[in-house]
Amino acid sequence: MNEDKDFFRYLKKLSLLYVEDDDNTREELEYFLKNKVKELYVAKNGQEGFEFFEKYQPDLIITDIQMPIMTGTKMIKLIKQINPSIPIIIITAFNDADYLFEAIKLNVTNYLTKPLNFFSLSEVLATISKNINLENENKQIYNSLKQYKDIVDERSIIFKTDINGIITYVNEPFEKISGYKKEELIGISHNVISNPFIDKDIFIKIWRKIKILKKSWQGRLKNISKNGEEYVVDIIIKPILDLDGNIVEFISLSNDITDLEKTKEYFKNQTQKSAFNLTESIRIVNAYKEAINESNIILRTDLNRNIIYVNEAFCKISAYTQKELIGKPYSFLKLNNLTKDEQAKELDDIFSGTIWKGKTSNLNKDGEIFYCDVTMYPLKDNNGNVIEYMAIHHDITDIENIHKELEDTQREVIYKLGDIGECRSSETGQHVKRVAEYSKLLATKIGLNEKEVNRLFMVSPMHDIGKVGIPDSILNKNGKLDPTEWEIMKTHAQIGYDILKTSKREILKSAAIVSYTHHEKWDGSGYPLGLKGEDIHIFGRITAVADVFDALGSDRVYKKAWSLDRILELFKEEKGKHFDPNLIDVFLKNLDEFLEIKDKYKDVN
Repeated sequence: MNEDKDFFRYLKKLSLLYVEDDDNTREELEYFLKNKVKELYVAKNGQEGFEFFEKYQPDLIITDIQMPIMTGTKMIKLIKQINPSIPIIIITAFNDADYLFEAIKLNVTNYLTKPLNFFSLSEVLATISKNINLENENKQIYNSLKQYKDIVDERSIIFKTDINGIITYVNEPFEKISGYKKEELIGISHNVISNPFIDKDIFIKIWRKIKILKKSWQGRLKNISKNGEEYVVDIIIKPILDLDGNIVEFISLSNDITDLEKTKEYFKNQTQKSAFNLTESIRIVNAYKEAINESNIILRTDLNRNIIYVNEAFCKISAYTQKELIGKPYSFLKLNNLTKDEQAKELDDIFSGTIWKGKTSNLNKDGEIFYCDVTMYPLKDNNGNVIEYMAIHHDITDIENIHKELEDTQREVIYKLGDIGECRSSETGQHVKRVAEYSKLLATKIGLNEKEVNRLFMVSPMHDIGKVGIPDSILNKNGKLDPTEWEIMKTHAQIGYDILKTSKREILKSAAIVSYTHHEKWDGSGYPLGLKGEDIHIFGRITAVADVFDALGSDRVYKKAWSLDRILELFKEEKGKHFDPNLIDVFLKNLDEFLEIKDKYKDVN
C-alpha cells in the first residue's frame, strides 16, 4: 500500500477500540494501527469490547460481527445506548449478511468486507477522524463564545424580545436596575419599563430603524423601575437576523448612567439660579467634578492637544501612570489600525471645537487594544472661546471583543464549510486558508476596495463546496478521469452555486459567484458557462489564479507537487488563455509575498 502520512494526521489525536476474535486478522490489523492512533485498545470478543468501551471511552470503534461470548451487533446495541453518536466501523465477511443488515439498522458509520483492503480502511479512517477533530474544534469555539457571553452578561444590562416586543430574556443586572424579577417580565411587552412621559416619536424612530431597516439603534433612554423611579441607560438595540435576513429577535445591551445624568441636571439647575453663594458654587462644582471623575474615565487636554489630566480610571484602562501621561500629546495614545493620514484627520475631528462623539481604538502601555465610546467636550470661557478639552470615556472593550469573536467565528465556520469539500477529496484544510490569503493579497494588489477585499477573503474558502455532490469514486480517483467522469466532476461548480445562490446574505451570494466562476477561463474555454474576459466576475478570476497556484504546488492522491519553475512557466503560457493577463502580471511582480503565504500555511506532515 502506498501510505500517505497525511491520512493519519487527525487519527493520531484519537483513541480507538478494535474488537476481533480471529487471532491472525487481529494481529495483522493491530500491527497496522498501533502507531497511527493516540491510544489503541484491542479486545477479543464483544463482551471484552464493551468492558473496554466503558473503561476507556474511545473516540472510534472498529469491530468484527460474528464473535464468541457476545456478537458485534449485541455489543454495538449496548454501546449505542451509552453514546449514540460514536463512529463505528464494522468489518464483515460476505456470509455475514444477516448480521450486517442488523448492524446497519444500528446506524453504524461504515462497513468494510473481508479480506480487508488497508487502503480503503485508511481512507475511511482519515475521513472519520477529520470529522471528529472538526467537531471537537467547533465545540471549543462555541465554548469560548459562551464564556465571552458570560462576561458581557455580568458587565452589561441585557434583555431580549421576540419580533413583537415580548420579553424573552433578562439578566441579573437588568433585574437589579428595573426592580422586577425575571418571572415578572418574561412573556410581557417591553413597554412595562418604558417612561410614559417620553415623546412617542422616539419609540417610532427606534422601531423603524430596528424592525424596518434592520439596523442597530444606539442612544440614551429614561425608563421606569417597578417602584416608579426613573433610571437612565446608554443603550444599543440590535436586531438578530437568520441566514435569510429575517429578524429572529431583538437584543439590547446597556450601561447605567443615571448618576451621571442626575449630576448634570442638578448642576444645570443650580447654575441657572440668579443669586448663588460663591462658596456654595465652588462646593457644587467640586461635587460635580468629583461625581464625573468617580463614575467615568476622564482625560483632559490643553489647546495644543497635550494631556493635562487623567483620572485613576483612565490610568487603569491604559496601564499608564499619571506621571507617564501628563504632558504627552494626545496622539501618544496611538489610534489602532489607522494610517498616518487617517489618524491626522481623526484628531482634527476630535479637536474641532465642537462636541465630538465617537468610538476610539487605542493601544495601552502593554500594546493591548482597548475600545471606548468617547464624548469630547470643548470647555469654553465666558466669551465662548475654547480653553481646554475634556474627554469622557466608557469602556466597551468587552463588547468589541465579542463582536470580533463573532466575526472570527463566522470566518471559522466558512473555513469549516470549505473544509467539507476538501475533506471529501482528501485535501487539507490548509488549502482553503492559502487560497483565502492568496486571493486577499491579489485583490489588494489590483486595488479592490477594503470591503471587496474582505468579502473575497471570507468567501474564497468555499470555492469547491460543490464537491459535496461528487461521488467518492470520482473525487478521489488515483488517476486521470475518463470523459464521462470528467463531465460529472465539472458539475461541482454548478452544485456549489445552486447550494448558495438563494441566500439573501451578501457573503453567501458572493460565495455562490466564486463557486460558479472560478473554473471559467479568460479565452472562454472554461466551464460551466464558457464566459470570456471581463464577463467573468473579478472574484472568480482572482480565485482561479489562487486555486491553481496552490493545487499545482501541493501533493494530491493523484499527483505530486509541481516545482515552482514549472508552475511559473505554465502561468506565463496560460496568460491571456486560462488567466486574466493583468492578474498574472501582478502575481509575478509580487511573487515573494505569495511564497511567504505558502510557507506560513504549509501542510503539516
